[in-house]
Amino acid sequence: MEKQTAIIIPARYGSSRLEGKPLLKAKNKYIIQWVWEKAGKCKNIDRVIVATDDERIFNACKEFGAEVEMTLKTHKSGSDRIAEVASRHPEIGYIINLQGDEPLIEEDNIELVRKGVVEDSGADISTLVRLIEDENEINNPNLVKCVFDKNNYAMYFSRSKIPFERNIGKCNFYGHLGIYGYKREALFKMTSLPQTSYEMAESLEQLRALQNGMKIKIAIVNNVPVGIDTIEDFEKFKSLVES
Repeated sequence: MEKQTAIIIPARYGSSRLEGKPLLKAKNKYIIQWVWEKAGKCKNIDRVIVATDDERIFNACKEFGAEVEMTLKTHKSGSDRIAEVASRHPEIGYIINLQGDEPLIEEDNIELVRKGVVEDSGADISTLVRLIEDENEINNPNLVKCVFDKNNYAMYFSRSKIPFERNIGKCNFYGHLGIYGYKREALFKMTSLPQTSYEMAESLEQLRALQNGMKIKIAIVNNVPVGIDTIEDFEKFKSLVES
């Protein structure tokens, strides 16, 4: 049986900066609906599933026709949430973890993540980075930086400026975008492993994979999908789609 590729969208109601954001509406559509519709337009994807721990989100997704599944409330990360859903579907061989608060992500970017994990036999996980040139962004701990080798496998992710420039102008800096592709076995392996020292120090889950020898394939994109983290972000998105 051919392995399916699924986009699983983790969506929770609680958020420290913008509670209930999946159910905010722009142009009479929920944010989670915008993301689900974008995912549904992607080529080479067999199904799209929303994974939530909240009945309000579950019911809203049913209302607009999404495939949606309830998950435990005890999950500490989106990866744990999507792993629970994937565990129920042995037919799914590749999983893309698409954030439920990024309605502006481009379909081509999602396709790059899919290709990274489906077409590269050496990759356990795939993700995206973008070139950053603004010094404020390079030094901003909220923007995660990534260094990778000549074969485009991640070497490290950090909130710090990496690499350190002893010699100015010798390298580029890349910012990480929070979308992941997983081979099925890799997702279950990563989510079953205990937290590692680097992960706990930086609060970056992907470091658990790297510290355990897993390979993360990197693709470089030119655009910056803006996530909805604050009410200001939502108002910008709303004005964009309603104009």
